[in-house]
Amino acid sequence: MTENQGVILYGPPASGKDTVTTALADLDSKYIQFARLKVGTGKSAGYRMGTAEQLNELETAGNVIYANTRYDNTYVLDRPGVDSAFMAGVPVVHLGQVGGVRALVEGYPASWAVVLLWCPREATAERSVGRGDSDTAARLAAWDATRKDLDAHPCMVWHLTVDTTATSPQAAARLINQLLAQRAGAATA
Repeated sequence: MTENQGVILYGPPASGKDTVTTALADLDSKYIQFARLKVGTGKSAGYRMGTAEQLNELETAGNVIYANTRYDNTYVLDRPGVDSAFMAGVPVVHLGQVGGVRALVEGYPASWAVVLLWCPREATAERSVGRGDSDTAARLAAWDATRKDLDAHPCMVWHLTVDTTATSPQAAARLINQLLAQRAGAATA
């Protein structure tokens, strides 16, 4: 039996995680964005909105793979959610913390392709303003935190690194799709 394949897109805010995920889904409908459980307020698109009670139940049952707090919200990778995502196709998980990447890779058995999407701080600022974010300053602080996180983990292994200021979303999607095909071929060889 072939191991489930999933994609982790790691990068700072506005590095292209949503755009590359859309390009992946356009390339092949098997790719689906994993909707993290979000406990809090604000943007709900792309999330499964939850309550503190739901989070507590997941924690009590040992079903929280990783949780982090940013922008006054809690974002959760939960085992039932990841299970459902794999049943629907190839999940594409967006993360901005190396700890989250490690927790998912170590805490949920699958063949994870770990992709670093990167852009300079100035690109995050321009993209954030361009898409109408009301919290660009917070996103730049998150960019700084992501840079610090990367610097603190120089041995982190990336299966693919994409500079999203030099690579189109469609080209990035093709590279990721090719990476998964290669990994699947190596697993069956």
